[in-house]
Amino acid sequence: MAGPETFAQRRERLRSLLADEGVDAILVTNLVNVRYLTGFTGSHAAVLVASDHKGGESATVIATDGRYATQVREQSPGVAVEMARSGALRLAALAAERLSGRLAFESSTVTVAQHELLVGEASGIDLVGTRGLVEGLRIVKDATEIAALEAACGAADRALARLLESGALRPGESERRVARKLEWLMHEEGAEGIAFETIVASGASSAVPHHRPTDALIERGDLVKMDFGAEVGGYHSDMTRTVVVGAPPEPWQRRIHDIVREAQHAGREASVEGALAGDIDGAARAVITAAGHGDDFVHSTGHGVGLEIHEAPSVARNADSRLLCNTAITVEPGIYLPGRGGVRIEDTVIITPAVAEGVTGGGGPAVLTTTTRELLVI
Repeated sequence: MAGPETFAQRRERLRSLLADEGVDAILVTNLVNVRYLTGFTGSHAAVLVASDHKGGESATVIATDGRYATQVREQSPGVAVEMARSGALRLAALAAERLSGRLAFESSTVTVAQHELLVGEASGIDLVGTRGLVEGLRIVKDATEIAALEAACGAADRALARLLESGALRPGESERRVARKLEWLMHEEGAEGIAFETIVASGASSAVPHHRPTDALIERGDLVKMDFGAEVGGYHSDMTRTVVVGAPPEPWQRRIHDIVREAQHAGREASVEGALAGDIDGAARAVITAAGHGDDFVHSTGHGVGLEIHEAPSVARNADSRLLCNTAITVEPGIYLPGRGGVRIEDTVIITPAVAEGVTGGGGPAVLTTTTRELLVI
């Protein structure tokens, strides 16, 4: 669990960006970013962070409503608190009282109607739209974030192991019941929530990348694709494994699983500090394309993961961001054959420091999801 000093360090990093942007403060209204900067987890809040912090933590003010009067002081110690039904408007007015320059706002979360209200409250100062400032900080995880990601991945790994050992995944069982069992096991293994709606897709439905579990019954010899994750301390894990149930795999099933496993390995090996995100996608996609299934890989190779299940950076074709040390991403290539079945293999990984030239060993990603990638017959 991050302490007050961790959140203070994050706000200090944000202040450096504000200076670069030429603004005097930023009004943060994205609740995920509010949590990242203050630790507050309520459903209604906004934060004002001033670039000038000579006044200490009074340069950061969080506003929320009366429902969270106790919670905000417990979760955000040392941060000034304002109680208001509309926290963003209260902070805009406060900025107008204290500032004489430019106030940034998160243009990706503020609607046109909200902007009009902010302009009315922040009279005398300029409102400047910005995008991705806090999200950019969130790309590089600190030690507390990595620990939470490890815990979330561990809960998911252990839950899958218990599911496979329990006999719950068998012919005649429904996708929906298997999904609910897996989710319950993640809770028993320490998850505080699920990272997203669990995917259990059997038979021909395994060829649907984001199939939603139904009451369809798993049949003997089906491919079953399971995409799931746990949430611990606000941080999400994401993993996918594909198995065969009740019978040895058919040649075509084993072949596409082998191809995807090789592609996933190539993507993980390419996930090194300084690599272009697009090159990771390219490494995985090249294996699948060379095997004649390029058109059957219909999504990107991965994405960032953290406080949100999908966040920066994108690991997609032509993505030009370079991977930074301690970034968390997924590597998840797949092959999908409509009407027959599909395979996806996915891990959550942490980018580790680059290895100095001439030094052997190390340099690869830290793989947080460790369940075997071999094709299992359950």
